[in-house]
Amino acid sequence: MKVRYASYFFIVFLMVVSVSSCQNRPKEVLSRKQMEKVMYDVYVAEATIENDYSLFNTPEKKEAYIQEVFAIHGITQSQWDSSLSWYSDRIDLYLKMNDSVKARLQRQRSDIDLLLTQQRSTQFTDPALLSASYIPKTYLFFNPSVRNGFRFQLDSMEIEDQIEDEHFSFTFSVVGIPPGFQSRFFSLLSLQYADTTFYKWQNIDENKTYSIKASKFIENDTLKQIQGFVNLQDTTARASQISLYNIFLGNQSNAKDTLSLQGDELLKERAKRKLQKSIKRTDNDSL
Repeated sequence: MKVRYASYFFIVFLMVVSVSSCQNRPKEVLSRKQMEKVMYDVYVAEATIENDYSLFNTPEKKEAYIQEVFAIHGITQSQWDSSLSWYSDRIDLYLKMNDSVKARLQRQRSDIDLLLTQQRSTQFTDPALLSASYIPKTYLFFNPSVRNGFRFQLDSMEIEDQIEDEHFSFTFSVVGIPPGFQSRFFSLLSLQYADTTFYKWQNIDENKTYSIKASKFIENDTLKQIQGFVNLQDTTARASQISLYNIFLGNQSNAKDTLSLQGDELLKERAKRKLQKSIKRTDNDSL
């Protein structure tokens, strides 16, 4: 019994010490929860910088990218340095945080692999009607003929023919996301080089323009294949109001600024729906 009580009091003592250590954390030092979030994004940013040689070929570009991460989290370089130093002096706590961040990175990679498998096994359109490399100019989720997104694939010859510049992007704009929308909505660009593959993930959570940057060449390697998709995991009426427009793969400066035929159809369809609702309300009021 004495041994059991001794073990119990030792565990309580460690808990008290741990709580006391957190309470003594200086104000300029980030909390453990916030620190793990920043560490995750910094790791992702550093991996991106290391792999995308052509996009981050100067110290200034690398520094600017890291500063963007700090800006997203609302912290400064000084706060990051102070927090990193404080947690590094508490090595046991730092290692636990580092393990937690690495586990999250591994889960994210597993999710991406699973999504790629699901997308490759799903046909969104009849292959006899559209080529695998076809990318729509607009995509209407309220269109009965579509499902929950679109996908595309370009081989090396199509890349050479359709993408003129070394640097390019997969760009699209989103409209119709309602307030408080919580469904999973994302895009992914898979860049397959001869010896490696990069996955560029983009969560979609607000009405704005999204852009995933890429390069046809990295150090001693050339882009062989591009796979991409946009996926909305929601089939409710709220999701049916969401639309994508100005969808483009290549050099955005070469894209036309005018609305495409599909864009005109989107506007007409929206006007038609508004008219139908107006007529329905009028009929109800007359009853």
